[in-house]
Amino acid sequence: MKTLIQFLLATFTILACVCCKTAKEEKTDDKLNEITFADPTIFVENGKYYLTGTRNREPNGFAIFESTDLKEWKTANGDTLQLILRKGDSAYGERGFWAPQLFKEGNRYYLTYTANEHTALASSNSVYGPFRQDSIRPIDETAKNIDSFLFKDSDGKYYLYHVRFNKGNYLWVAEFDLQKGCIKPETLKKCFDNTEAWERTPNYKSAPVMEGPTVVKLDDLYYLFYSANHFKNIDYAVGYATSTSPYGPWKKHANNPIIHRSIVHENGSGHGDLFKGLDGRYYYVYHVHHSDSIVQPRKTRIVPLILKKENDVYSITIDKENVIKPMWK
Repeated sequence: MKTLIQFLLATFTILACVCCKTAKEEKTDDKLNEITFADPTIFVENGKYYLTGTRNREPNGFAIFESTDLKEWKTANGDTLQLILRKGDSAYGERGFWAPQLFKEGNRYYLTYTANEHTALASSNSVYGPFRQDSIRPIDETAKNIDSFLFKDSDGKYYLYHVRFNKGNYLWVAEFDLQKGCIKPETLKKCFDNTEAWERTPNYKSAPVMEGPTVVKLDDLYYLFYSANHFKNIDYAVGYATSTSPYGPWKKHANNPIIHRSIVHENGSGHGDLFKGLDGRYYYVYHVHHSDSIVQPRKTRIVPLILKKENDVYSITIDKENVIKPMWK
């Protein structure tokens, strides 16, 4: 009996030491880690960058990092990864929390995102959340739709760019009522078809995929950035199209794709967001495959854009020598 008690006490002591050591290592670990957000987006305000994206892990929802230089990131509350929207906390969806977008209207922050293969909209008084819904529902219940991006035009109107399914993924746009949180269905219009060779390569067999929209207006011309190919395809890439109207017709740029593995030397480079940096320069945040042989978890990347005006249209390329790999403690 004495031997058994001694054994149990020794075992308990060892376990206690292991637990203490683990807690200490978690608390004092200063190692920088690569951020693994897919479908990332960056919101800029008051001298800071705020980054969120698809996590694909429990607890379901979206987390946030902040930075002042785009290179090193931290959480607002120290060691704990902070969720700004959480499954079951007055938010739509039980699975598939993908492709968020942060923006601000007045004094209110908004988060549009995908869950249950539908787009949803939540709001908060703070960029750190919690983002919640007064009425827990998707934006449009009539059909599946994902990868939402809300664009505010210079006249104050909002447009929801998103993906709908029809033997593949295609980009659509509709005018959006922010107060009601819904599209105006009579304005719904498909943006364009899968027409270019780079948009459908044979390296991964799938139906046509056009997704990850971001829209910006430059000198009265609309620029629609999008990704093509299945995200598991090594040729997942980014191109853009231009139009004089938020509804199109859209003209795809001759230099597409502008982000591709042949340019950035990492597979699966795509699905991100355009933002203007604190230095006044435009950047694109996107994700890449985890490695040459593994897709998930995808890693976050940021690259400066180079804009050169040609015949009233910006020819856009990337500063491929200065790709940023965002890290966090």
